[in-house]
Amino acid sequence: MNRHPERSERPALTKSKDRVVLALILVMAATPLAAQVTTAPTLGPAPTLVLPTVERAVLPNGITLLVSRNAEVPIVEGRLIIDGGARLQGAAPGLASFAAGTLLEGAGGRTGVQLAEEIDLLGARIGAGAGWENFTVSVRAPKRTIDRAMALMADVALRPNFAAADVKRVRDLRLAGFLTARDRPGSVASKVFYRNMFPAGHPYHGEIVGDSASAATFDSVAVRRLWNSTIDPHRATFVITGDVTLAEARAWVTGHFGSWTVPANPASKPAASTVAAPPRVATRVVLVDKPGAAQSVIWIGAPGASRTSPDYPAIELMNTVLGGSFSSRLNDFLREQLGYTYGASSLFEWSPVPGAFIARAQVRTNVTDSSLAVFFREFSRIRTAPVAVTELERGKAYVVLGALDNYETAGQVAGAISTSVVFDRPLSTITAEYAAIKRLSAGDVQRAAQKYLDPSRLTIVIVGDIAKIRAGIEKLNLGPIEVQAY
Repeated sequence: MNRHPERSERPALTKSKDRVVLALILVMAATPLAAQVTTAPTLGPAPTLVLPTVERAVLPNGITLLVSRNAEVPIVEGRLIIDGGARLQGAAPGLASFAAGTLLEGAGGRTGVQLAEEIDLLGARIGAGAGWENFTVSVRAPKRTIDRAMALMADVALRPNFAAADVKRVRDLRLAGFLTARDRPGSVASKVFYRNMFPAGHPYHGEIVGDSASAATFDSVAVRRLWNSTIDPHRATFVITGDVTLAEARAWVTGHFGSWTVPANPASKPAASTVAAPPRVATRVVLVDKPGAAQSVIWIGAPGASRTSPDYPAIELMNTVLGGSFSSRLNDFLREQLGYTYGASSLFEWSPVPGAFIARAQVRTNVTDSSLAVFFREFSRIRTAPVAVTELERGKAYVVLGALDNYETAGQVAGAISTSVVFDRPLSTITAEYAAIKRLSAGDVQRAAQKYLDPSRLTIVIVGDIAKIRAGIEKLNLGPIEVQAY
């Protein structure tokens, strides 16, 4: 019997094991390294993607309710999606995102501080934001407090204070943000890229946050007018996931949002199909001067494709090989082999109104022209030569297997369902698209590149030290060069 539990008495068996382990270590130390190399285990078949089950109901006031249950963790996540967003802001760029950003400054008669304290006491999180297509108000809380958290969420969405002092403070912060953005080359490149990519009048011509001239006019009257005209239960979808049943979700939403009525003067959003496609102009170079910059920010792009295109699977796989993964061609050459950058990538922006194809990197000033040469070499190569079998299969695995962990948490499931709402496509299309990606050939990838990536019709925006980079860029003969101010 051990009378001193604080003293550990080691049994003889443990000492014997220690001697065996020591002997093994000595044997391994005397064994050549080559003999110690082991063979990696053979990978088994990939798991099958199982999409969450979604139940649907429509409440008397028009709210569509989508519920997906997963009771493994006592957490509930809710997202109120209101169709509209920044495409409803009209001649006031940035007003939609500004209004959404002001919601948590006070609601239901509470100040912003009081609201934050109540949310914290419930162990909850409430957020709000605006995209081009919709407004979103979200909530996440333990199941035991979700009912009270949803009451606060309803105040944020339906009864925001929009107090003049709060609006002025947020406006001043936004104006200050525009000033600091001028010193961030990445922000400058983004702004210049979109205004050159999309013509005036197109939703994406300007940034979703607007500009200083527009923001200076924002006041509580303008914010309230926009918000009251756009929050319409007939355009609202409430996604609730986690430890919840359809009956519970219906009770919570009815209790807190059931009295929500249609606005007196509802705003109307034009259908995505009415937005004219931007022209595909001949390749040109736009330079923005950043004297003394140690790096150049490069954005290259063109109008993208529709998410509903039957070519979507091939576009996704093609972009994954080109620049959509860490092992992609652009990142491998520009980062791993040449060391020009910390990262290079490409993407297609998917939205109901088609966005842009963008390839980008931030490179050392003295290799700006060399980096552009690599970009255009890879644009041409993926169009003219079939991808290797290993590269093709690696790209498929990246897309398909990478999706397996996108449906585990309540937040991930809510995000997936929310995306299906934005594009008005059922979740079942996801498995069909992944199955289509698995069937793609190298020829399919090459045809997608030939159709959607034309090196002769690209807009190149570079923010850097023009005195050091212009001569090298001119020698590439990519297209006419113009200098623009931020």
